[in-house]
Amino acid sequence: MLDTVVVLGSGTMGRGIAQVAATSGLTAFLYDSIPGQLRSAVAEIKKGVEKAVEKGALKPDQAAGVSDHLVVCEALDAVQWKRVDVVVEAIIEKVDAKTELYRRVQPMLRPDTILATNTSSISITKLAAATDRPARFIGMHFFNPVPRMKLVEVIRGLATDDVTCQTVETLAGKMGKTPVRCNDMPGFVSNRVLMPMINEAAFALMEGVAPEKNIDDIMMLGCNFPMGPLALADLIGLDVCVDILEVLHRDLGDPKFRPCPLLKKLVAAGRLGKKSGRGFYDYTAKT
Repeated sequence: MLDTVVVLGSGTMGRGIAQVAATSGLTAFLYDSIPGQLRSAVAEIKKGVEKAVEKGALKPDQAAGVSDHLVVCEALDAVQWKRVDVVVEAIIEKVDAKTELYRRVQPMLRPDTILATNTSSISITKLAAATDRPARFIGMHFFNPVPRMKLVEVIRGLATDDVTCQTVETLAGKMGKTPVRCNDMPGFVSNRVLMPMINEAAFALMEGVAPEKNIDDIMMLGCNFPMGPLALADLIGLDVCVDILEVLHRDLGDPKFRPCPLLKKLVAAGRLGKKSGRGFYDYTAKT
């Protein structure tokens, strides 16, 4: 019937996916092993729902139903697995962490449950091969901020079957998203195109071509981008950008994807963007 999902991970992407699922009338189990992060996620979801109502993007009755549809779980065995149609994994961009989580979750799933990953760059075929259901494994890449961004990039692995593709496209539609298919290559389409632009903007800054604001203003005013590449990198998370660039660099073997040293330096300093309060820009005075 496709009415129940589990979101594994309550970080920026996970909480956004859970929020959209719950406001769409789906039962959404949100799991995280870190209680503090779960509490933060619930607070952010509540705040996001309230803002959406204020802006007219969400009807009051949809907002009122979130508490009935969102189920927060601190343990995997707290999920009602027999009800679950689709699992969306949204944890860190590390293959080992993802595959270990799949290993723990698989014994609890129905044979027909679909396992989807929100990875933004890792091979779907590689992740699928580490599961007991490669035919029912797929990439379901949402975009940040999830409640506002319409696209879901649907990435089919080598073994993914037609029913799985059709089911996740139906699920995306129920969540008010537009699914667009692409093939399983490093970075897919979105990050294959976006990350080199962000990386080049970082190189331009490092080489003194222009300061941060000027680089972003030029791209917004000259190319009609809604947000400059450096501000966008801060929103995505500089650590995430570096992780994706390293996947592209390693798997495609092209030096043009080499992460800018400035990006890596900022990450090493803990300046990860908006989520840490500082990245290319300082957000501490705005929080």
